[in-house]
Amino acid sequence: MKLKSLILSAALAALASGASAEGEGIKVGMITTLSGGGAGLGIDVRDGFMLAIAQSGREDIDVVIEDDQQKPDIAVQIADKMIQSEKVDVMTGIIWSNLAMAVVPSAVAQGKFYLSPNAGPSALAGAGCNENYFNVAWQNDNLHEAAGAYATGAGYTNSFILAPNYPAGQDALTGYKRMYTGELSGEIFTTLGQTDYAAEIAQIRASGADNVYFFLPGGMGISFLKQYADSGVDIPLVGPAFSFDQGILQAVGDAALGVVNTSQWNKDIDNATNKAFVETFQAEYGRLPSLYASQGFDTANLLISALDVAQPSDAEAFRAALKAANFDSTRGAFKFGNNNHPIQNIYAREVIKEGDVYTNKIIGVALENHGDAYAADCKM
Repeated sequence: MKLKSLILSAALAALASGASAEGEGIKVGMITTLSGGGAGLGIDVRDGFMLAIAQSGREDIDVVIEDDQQKPDIAVQIADKMIQSEKVDVMTGIIWSNLAMAVVPSAVAQGKFYLSPNAGPSALAGAGCNENYFNVAWQNDNLHEAAGAYATGAGYTNSFILAPNYPAGQDALTGYKRMYTGELSGEIFTTLGQTDYAAEIAQIRASGADNVYFFLPGGMGISFLKQYADSGVDIPLVGPAFSFDQGILQAVGDAALGVVNTSQWNKDIDNATNKAFVETFQAEYGRLPSLYASQGFDTANLLISALDVAQPSDAEAFRAALKAANFDSTRGAFKFGNNNHPIQNIYAREVIKEGDVYTNKIIGVALENHGDAYAADCKM
C-alpha cells in the first residue's frame, strides 16, 4: 500500500468510524513542506507519520495534510483554517523554525495540542514553553551542541562556522559554540534559501580554519557541498545530520564521503523498533528512511500511545499521556524533560557508501542523555 493509499485508508477509516472533532475519533492537522527546495524533508515526515498510522490499524485518526510551501504566511492561513473550519484536535508537521514560530504559539493558545516532528526553536523551549507543545525531535541547538563537543574531542581548535539567518540557524551556531572550546576563524549567517556559496567558500579558503562547521538543510546543503568539493578547498567539514541526511546524500555523492555529522537517529541504532521501521519504510516507499522520516514515525506513535489512554477532549489526561511517552521509539530510550523536549543520546556519524547507496554509520556517542540549555527557563 503506497502513500496515497495510506492517506485514503486513514480518511476512509475515520469516516467509517464517525471520526471527527465531534465524534469518538480525532482529527490531526499536518502542515508541512511538500513543494520547493525543502519538499524532501516534509515528504519524509509525512511518509513516516502515515506509515505509523497505517501500521497501528487504528480507525479513529483522521489526518488532514496541507503544503505550507515553506512560507510563514501560508502556514498561518492553513493553521487558521484547520483550527477554525476543520476543527482539528492535534497539529503537527512543520519543518522550519520560522514557520513554527508563526503557527505554534497561536495554536496552543487556542487549546490545541502541537506535536513537533522537527522544528525546535529556543523560544519555545525556555520561557515560551507551553504545556500543550511537545517536541518529538530535539531542541534546535542539540545536534549542533553535539557537533561542537565532537570537534573539541577531535582536536579542532580554529573553526569556521556558517548557517542561514533564521531562528534555527541562529540556534545552530549558538549550540555549536556552547560545546566547542576552540577559536573561531569566521562566523557567517547566509541567506535562507541561498544557492550560491562562492563568496563564503572564498572566505573559508582565506580564513586559516582547521575545520568548517555548517548548518544548511535541504537544497542549501546540496548546493554548498557540491560547490565546496569543486572548489578544491581541503579543510575538513563537520555538520549536523540535516546536511548529511539520507535524502541529501544521494544528490551530493562522493563529496560527502567521510564527513562526520551528528544525529539522534540513524538506521543502524540497534533496537527492534528501529530495525522494523527501516525495513518496512524501505519496502513501502522504495527508499531508505531519513532522520525526518524517523521523527514523523515517532511523532505518530507518541500520539497513538496517548490515544490509548485518553482523548484530546480530556486535555489533562491526554497531556499526561503524551508526557509519559509510553511508546517504542526508533531511538530506543525516549523521555521528555520538564519543557516537553527530549532527553536523548546524540551520535557522531560518518558518511559511507554501501554498494551504490550513500548513507551514514554511527561511530560514537557525542552527547549522552542530553537535554537542552533552555529547560531551566521553562516554568512548567
